[in-house]
Amino acid sequence: MKVAVLSGSVYGTAEEVARHAERLLKAAGLQAWHNPRASLEEILAFAPEALLVVTSTTGMGELPDNLQPLYHAIRDRFPAWSGLPGGVIALGDSSYETFCGGGELVRELFAELGIREVQDMLRLDASETVNPEADAEPWLAAFVQALNG
Repeated sequence: MKVAVLSGSVYGTAEEVARHAERLLKAAGLQAWHNPRASLEEILAFAPEALLVVTSTTGMGELPDNLQPLYHAIRDRFPAWSGLPGGVIALGDSSYETFCGGGELVRELFAELGIREVQDMLRLDASETVNPEADAEPWLAAFVQALNG
């Protein structure tokens, strides 16, 4: 199964988690692809059979600047991804009212596109998480099982 891993990062942490996820998905026998600067055309050329989005949240509860153009391109083009399995890993800081707001925006986009979340969004809290890559591993293992299920 071909899994596109998309990421939006302010300080690079979400990108590290996405890179780690790509390695774990490949180790599990999936054909994972991650490009933090991917265009919609590149993603469509990859022809994903599942989507994983790893994103942090800016202070206003928005998506990071580097994910905004792709987010808007997907909304404008509305690719035929209805029925595809997907998952969201959101990084945030629970001391902010907009905790994991970027992830919630991705979930709304998934709902509009008809992408079905195969498990609940993972919320990684910067005020509690020392190693977000390791903290994402149990969720990613369940995500792989859900995709292979």
